[in-house]
Amino acid sequence: MPYIARKDRKQYQEILNSLAEIIPQDRMLRPGHMNYIVSLLIEKVYGKELRYADHNEVMGFLNCIALEFYRRKTAPYEDLKIGEEGDLTDL
Repeated sequence: MPYIARKDRKQYQEILNSLAEIIPQDRMLRPGHMNYIVSLLIEKVYGKELRYADHNEVMGFLNCIALEFYRRKTAPYEDLKIGEEGDLTDL
């Protein structure tokens, strides 16, 4: 996960908790809301006219978020399900 100093994490917790409470739980709506929030945050932080280095930076951390989420959350879930349901090689 994103590793920032513990002292820096606290400043985000209250606003993130409030934001998480208003994001729809409906699986048909939630992805659009999440995309909107992340996209708007990127625009607010980087501005509307990004330079090449900004594009690289944004693509880099978005890719790292996806890879880290897979490594820390999805892969263990898949391993659990393989243990419960069997692997593809068991067909």
